[in-house]
Amino acid sequence: MIIVTTEFVPGKEIQELKGFVRGSTVQSKNIGRDLMAGLKTIVGGEIKEYTDMMEQARKQAIGRMVDDAKNKGANAIICMRLETSSVMTNASEIIAYGTAVYVD
Repeated sequence: MIIVTTEFVPGKEIQELKGFVRGSTVQSKNIGRDLMAGLKTIVGGEIKEYTDMMEQARKQAIGRMVDDAKNKGANAIICMRLETSSVMTNASEIIAYGTAVYVD
């Protein structure tokens, strides 16, 4: 699956528009991560536990978006975007979305 943030795939011609595709996941903090994060806020620096958690969430959301595109017969996704939002205390949604197309 080709995934780009642009409106076209360089060197490819869009043959068919398959439509909007998306994938999302909701991740929540846990006590182990919260303890480590609390210590980091005292000494400063990157909170690696949260960085890793959000990276995993992005990969999962993108994977679900790719599955959606494959189900529509696409071989590429253009205009891909990632967004995050808080859905409740200590939980965030990551959503990946774009336009599924068939290119040659």
